[in-house]
Amino acid sequence: MVLPTGVVENGRVTVEGRHIVEAVGGAAGANGGAGTNGAPSAEGGAAAEGGAAAEGGAATRGAADGGRSAGGTSARGTSANGGAAADGGTSADGSAAGRATVLDLTGHWIVPGFVDMHVHGGGGASFSAGTHEEALTVVRTHLRHGTTTMLASTVTGDLDNLARQAAALAELVEQGELAGVHFEGPFISPHRCGAHQPSLLRHPDPADVRKLIDAARGAAKMLTLAPELPGGLDSVRLLADSGVIAAVGHTDAAYDAALEAVEAGAIVATHLFNAMPPLLHREPGPVAALLEDERVTVELINDGTHLHPAALKLAFRLAGADRVAFITDAMGAAGMSDGTYPLGPMEVEVTDGVARISTGPTAGSIAGSTLTLDRAFARAVTVDGLSVPEAVRALSATPARVLGLDDRVGSLEAGKDADLVVLGEDFGVVGVMRRGAWVIDPEVG
Repeated sequence: MVLPTGVVENGRVTVEGRHIVEAVGGAAGANGGAGTNGAPSAEGGAAAEGGAAAEGGAATRGAADGGRSAGGTSARGTSANGGAAADGGTSADGSAAGRATVLDLTGHWIVPGFVDMHVHGGGGASFSAGTHEEALTVVRTHLRHGTTTMLASTVTGDLDNLARQAAALAELVEQGELAGVHFEGPFISPHRCGAHQPSLLRHPDPADVRKLIDAARGAAKMLTLAPELPGGLDSVRLLADSGVIAAVGHTDAAYDAALEAVEAGAIVATHLFNAMPPLLHREPGPVAALLEDERVTVELINDGTHLHPAALKLAFRLAGADRVAFITDAMGAAGMSDGTYPLGPMEVEVTDGVARISTGPTAGSIAGSTLTLDRAFARAVTVDGLSVPEAVRALSATPARVLGLDDRVGSLEAGKDADLVVLGEDFGVVGVMRRGAWVIDPEVG
């Protein structure tokens, strides 16, 4: 795949209903040029299939000189003042047709809504509670930080309880609040269980895996397991045949065992480096196997705690932004203050924003994160030295592709959902739109 080249200035996005009609940029910015499919317009702007690169994920930056779009639209861009036509075209006098709205956000970055394929909680709530109320609290918390699409991740628990959680979460998937369910555990290694309750772990018997898939009623999107355990490879094959992503994680697998899992159909590495053997020169382990195979997308938690910056840069150098998906792995404390929070059946103490198991045999283990994806984005660009297109891709286009949702989300392209994030000069969130409706209006806050 080709990385997007489109970080552009003089950007505007035209929205009608819940969809993007057009995304257009002007002169190339310092971090990249116009999208690969676009030709310069008469005003010197460049459109790239509506402003996005061929593979999606391009960012658009408003002009710093206070310039406005050709149609003279306001910051909110109502079509009454002129702009792009509802069908994506512009009339001769610049007036808009239909109900199209032009978003001309001068001096800001406009990027696709973030896609989080691994999140457990936020706002003091958890998906593992198995209630709509808590699940919606999690969704709304991360939505205000730019995550417009997410999977609901569970944690290890009793199999019947996990099935009940999946059934409840499936209703929210059907309503469009969630993109699917991710089961993290209980089919993981007791040697790499991290914040999962050791007494509730079990081998990945395909019959048990099937029970969870069926309980989710078509909403199961991903399941993390340790493939070296008895039944592991058969379960990977079952997942692949069922259209559910098999993810290798919380594993003690050797290099060859990890390769076998990929051959069997595993395509995701759950929070690479964390909860797996380290990369050693005589025992490269799963890290080397998962990084080197082009079929695998690797999750990274970019909070400054889970990974040293050098490890993150190594993953990007070897896999590239096409195969890196930034995740939060957030638990209930995301968006909240320090304190004590539940994580499934475990108790977690959050100090200085770092979550650790507070009691039991795994006390002291890092227990997910308190991260939100806007912070991951800002850190990627300002600390890790990634370009804006690389960060956008890892936060939006790549996870959308892995989840099979890239026909609707993950990039600023005509016909896709109008999910976008407006960022200020410091990459802080000043606006969030989901399906054409402001969650945070950049004029109001």
